[in-house]
This record gives sequence, structure tokens and C-alpha cells, in this order.
Amino acid sequence: METGVMGRADGSGTDVDTTVQEYLARIGLASVPQPTTDGLRALHRAHVARIPYDNLSIMLGRPDPVEVRSCLARVTGGGRLGYCLHQNAALGWLLAALGFSVSTRHGHVWARPETQLDPFLNHLVLVVSGLSTDDNPGGHWWADAGMGEGFAEPLPLVRGDHEVDGWSFGIGAGYGAQAAGRPTGPAAWTYRHLPGGVVRGVVVTSRDHGTAALDATHRQLSLGEDSSFRRMVVAQRIDGPRQVALRGLVRQEMTPGSKRQHDLTSYDDWRGALVDDLLVPVDDVTDDEWTGLWARTQASHRAWDEAGRP
Repeated sequence: METGVMGRADGSGTDVDTTVQEYLARIGLASVPQPTTDGLRALHRAHVARIPYDNLSIMLGRPDPVEVRSCLARVTGGGRLGYCLHQNAALGWLLAALGFSVSTRHGHVWARPETQLDPFLNHLVLVVSGLSTDDNPGGHWWADAGMGEGFAEPLPLVRGDHEVDGWSFGIGAGYGAQAAGRPTGPAAWTYRHLPGGVVRGVVVTSRDHGTAALDATHRQLSLGEDSSFRRMVVAQRIDGPRQVALRGLVRQEMTPGSKRQHDLTSYDDWRGALVDDLLVPVDDVTDDEWTGLWARTQASHRAWDEAGRP
């Protein structure tokens, strides 16, 4: 399948200019960035710092749609955006609406070596093209608001190690390209994640990642009995060099030189971490939902503790 290309977006019925302004206000940008490398970096940093990656709606049993119009409505309405399929659908729309050249790729995120070459689609990847620099003459950049923990600004699609805010990230040749001795290009590549992260890497290809494939993936990840997205509450955001996360009852903060984590033992501290620290919107969560989610989270944490925290 050819890679998807996102043109000048209309938001499937939304007013483009109004949606852009409301989106930029949500991420704290007072002016409209230009479609340049500086504009791309500013947009990316603002998005990952202000709109957290989260699976709260999935944990509440009412997953949000991945359709672009729905994602944009949640962004501009101050709601939760969600995980990678939601995050990058919205960011891709914004970039295209602002005049960036945006296309999409199939991503497979892996945490265990035995799953590295699995063809399962579990990540929507964005490529921004046409922005060449001395260090990136091809002009292709990997923008990604859906990693949860990851890079604060886009990575150049140039083979090698790339430093952002003191973190080192690696871009390698795609497996087919590597075998043929071809250099890395914008169609396929491998990725080495930051040290100490939950994710180990990503394999990016041009496999099928059309609407039907993304819908099937979303159903599996949000409703499947064995989906990791249904095991515990997860919220993450990237604030410059800080990687801030809540997984279950464990609050974690990583910088290039430190890693601190501790268990949250009270409901108020746990809810406060979600709302005040991770910036997760919760206005639609009922008291009964909070009570049930807190009880489930405590039970999962106890089971994890008793198993030796594997």
C-alpha cells in the first residue's frame, strides 16, 4: 500500500480557521506557526507538553473514536484526546491545515525482542516533508505526539543518533533497505527508544494503515480482552527534557540524568497526579466511575506487588 498523504484539511466538516485557532489555544500558542522547521518544532513541543497521552476512556469502558473530526472536537473542547491513533490523527490534521506536507506510515511499537518483527499495526506514524536543513538535506521529519514517552520535537529521518533535550534517539535503516544496502529514507525505518523507557523501539513501514486497518486496530486495542491498554490507567506527557508518567499507582519522572518513581497510596494523590500533574481532563468522569476505577487500580497494584513487580 502507498503511504497516506494528508492534504489541506477540512476537518470533515469543521471550520478550519476556527479549529486551528482553538487547537493552538489548547496547546498554549498565541500565534500561528509558519510551515518551517522552527514552526514544526514549536507545534510539536507545545502539543506533547499540553495534551497528555492517556487511556482513561478505554479504562472506563467507553473508548473514544479515532475518526479525525471526533479527535479535533475533543482537542478544541478541552477533552481527553487519547492514545497514539487519536494523538497523531489530530496532530497530522493540524500540520496539514497549517500548510505542512504530511504523510502517514504503518508503525509497529515493540517492547520485547520476540515481537520486533510482528507486522501488527499498533501505531500511526507521521512524516513531514519538504523542510530541508544542512543536517537533514532530504527534508523528511518524524513528528509524533503518540509515543507517550518520547521526543519533544520531531526527529530528522537521517540514519544515526539524534539528541533532543539531552535524550538520545536512534534512527536506523528499514530491514529491507538494510539488507539491500540502501540508505534510510522516508518510507521505512527502525527506531531505538530512549534508555529506561517502557518501549524498546518501533519498526516503520508502508504496510496497510488505511481507515479500515486503523479502525480494526482501535477495536482490538480498546476492546480486546488481552489488550495492554485495558490493564491499568496510563497517562504520559513530555515537558522538554522531563518524561512524566502515571502507570496504575506509580508516578514516574525521568530526565536524561535521573529517574524517580514512587507509589501513590491515597486516592487524592492519585487523582491529583492525573489531573494536576499529567493534565488529563476529567470533567466527564462520574463519581461512580472514579470509585470503580480507584478500586480496580488498587487491586491491580496489589496483584503486581504480590507477584514481585514483574
